[in-house]
Parts: sequence; structure tokens; C-alpha cells
Amino acid sequence: MAEPPHIPITRPLLGEAEARAVGEVLASGWLAMGARTAAFERAFAETVGATHAVAVASGTAALHLGLLAAGIGPGDEVIVPSLSFVASANVVLHAGARPVLVDVDPRSGNLDPAAAEAAIGPRTRALMPVHQLGLPAALDELRALAERRGLLLVEDAACALGSSYGGRPIGGASRLCCFSFHPRKVITTGEGGMVCTDDAALADKLRLLRNQGITLPAAARHQSRELVFEEIALVGYNARLTDVQAAIGLAQLERLPGILSARRRLAERYLARLAGLRGVELPVEPGPGRSSYQSFMVVLEEPRCRRAVMQQLLDHGIDSRRGVMAIHRTAAYRKLEPGLSLPVSERLARRGLILPLYPQMTDEEQDRVVMALAEAVHAA
Repeated sequence: MAEPPHIPITRPLLGEAEARAVGEVLASGWLAMGARTAAFERAFAETVGATHAVAVASGTAALHLGLLAAGIGPGDEVIVPSLSFVASANVVLHAGARPVLVDVDPRSGNLDPAAAEAAIGPRTRALMPVHQLGLPAALDELRALAERRGLLLVEDAACALGSSYGGRPIGGASRLCCFSFHPRKVITTGEGGMVCTDDAALADKLRLLRNQGITLPAAARHQSRELVFEEIALVGYNARLTDVQAAIGLAQLERLPGILSARRRLAERYLARLAGLRGVELPVEPGPGRSSYQSFMVVLEEPRCRRAVMQQLLDHGIDSRRGVMAIHRTAAYRKLEPGLSLPVSERLARRGLILPLYPQMTDEEQDRVVMALAEAVHAA
């Protein structure tokens, strides 16, 4: 008997619209940052309710340039949740500042406002909440804390396109909110990122920083009917998004409502079918927040069984991933923060398990995952 089809951890929803969009760009002969990048920025800003959106080469570049544009640098400290992808802390070091790693809320896995406030010192300049796996952080409390202590709030929304808080999309009315378009994210451009801001001066500086500090983009020079020359206004970076990527992004944005609807439906099926499974904790949306469900992570009661559970799922042709890392427990950050103990982050990092979830997933595939997980947890 033939083996059942393999179930991947994720699968980007790409099709004819994306292929057609790329073909149009290739036929135009202009592949670099240009009109389609600008159109993608406008459409994205409208989608999330932002005043400005600046497209860049990756989600990491979005965070890095956002910090630089806001003036974060040597001597400064930025409070970052340890339970996150390592890029959240790396970008602070890239900016010349120091990441202060703190613990997270045990229910949401997001930055704990109380832990953040306790970590504020004389050099603290910013808070970086991460909307982990699409679950919104406690923005009301964190915004109030930032305002009270005179700090910048930099939202790492890499996973949170389509998430909302208090009925408002993540990314709207934010000073700095950074998204990722990596293939595992809600929509993809292959690689890419976006910085959203309500600050016009920040947006202007971000546009310089992404393009080597050049005051006039290449597309504007080529389209001009008069001879114009660019100036180098500051030392910048090569962090542009190309028109090829932007064309894919525009096509993906048109799919976004359907993508989000499919993800939520599948997440609700997981929640219903896994309810009551002993030894497995399920994700919980915060009261005012609504998740994009970029990923669906469960937490195992017994950390020693995770490897066995993952192997048994793989034996059934089902991919899974370890949950979100604890940055302070990685080899690189143990050297920087020796002896740091953050028990909630460590618990979630040891026990987290990400299950397959993607818009094209069928009910039959999802039921296979549920049955295999129940069998594996019981056996472990």
C-alpha cells in the first residue's frame, strides 16, 4: 500500500498570479527597486493602516534599519524578549547597542510588561515586543510603559501580518513596526521586509538607509527627462527590495484575506480537536488580540518526550519543528550573558512544538496530524 502524502510544516500559497506578475516585471526590463516596490509599499500601508511603509530586503533589515533610523546606537540598551528568533537580539548588536534579554508571559510567550519594566535602566532607550508566531503582545501595557518611561517602542511583527489588537491591525499607528516576507511568513516575497511608521521623518531616513544613503533612487534618475545627479546623504546599506519581489508581494496581498481565513479556520480546528489531549497545552489568544496564526505551537507537558514525539510524527510523514528558541541559551548569547536565567522562556523553548499549518492544508491532512500527535504523546 502506498504511503500517505508527506505533510510539510508550511507551504507558501503561490500560483499563476505571482508567476504572471514576475513575468510582467521581467518583460519590462526593470528589475531593481522601482514603481512596483512603491506600489507594494502603498498597498501594504493601506492594508495595515499605516501612514508610511518602507520596503527592505528582509525582516532583519527592517528591524536593524528601524533602530538606526531612530538613533539607537552605542551606549544604548534595548529590552528584548529572550523567547524569539535570534534576529530580534542580533539587530540590537548590529546597531551597536546592547540587547537586554528578559522573560515572557507564560500564556502568550510574549514580552512580559512587568519583566520589561524591571529591566529598565539608565541606558534603556527602547522596548522591542515580539508578536510571537502571530499572537499580539500586550500593546496597551507596553505602550503605556514606553510613554511613561520615555522609551521608543519597536514592534517585531515578523509573524504578525493580519494580526490585530483592540480591533486595529498590527502595524497601524505605530512609531516603528517591522514585518517579514520570508517563505514561512503569512505572505512571502521569497525574502523581504517592511517597516511601517507614522513618522514622516523616520520614513525618509529609512529610505536613505536602505539605499546606501543615496538621495535619488535609480528609477527616478532613469525616468527623469532632465539630467539629475544623486547625492550620498549618509552612510547607508544595500537593503533594497527589488521590483521582482514587490510584484510577488502585490499578488500575495490580494490573497491575504483568503490566506488569513484559511489559517484561522485550521487553527480553530486544531484547538477543537486537540482540546483535552493530556500532556499538551494549546495557544491562547490574548483578550484584545487576534492572531494571524503564522504558526501553531503547542507546549508539551514533559520536555523529555519532544524528540520522541517529533520523530514519531516524521515516521508518519509529518514535519514538525521545535518551538521558539530562548536566545539567552544559544551558544552565542551564553558568552554575552553568562549565568542568565529566564525560567519561562527556557520552559517554553524546551517544550514548544510547532505543527504543520498552511492555507492549502486539507481537513484530512490536519486530522492525520492530530491523530499522529495524540498517538505520539501517549507513547512518549
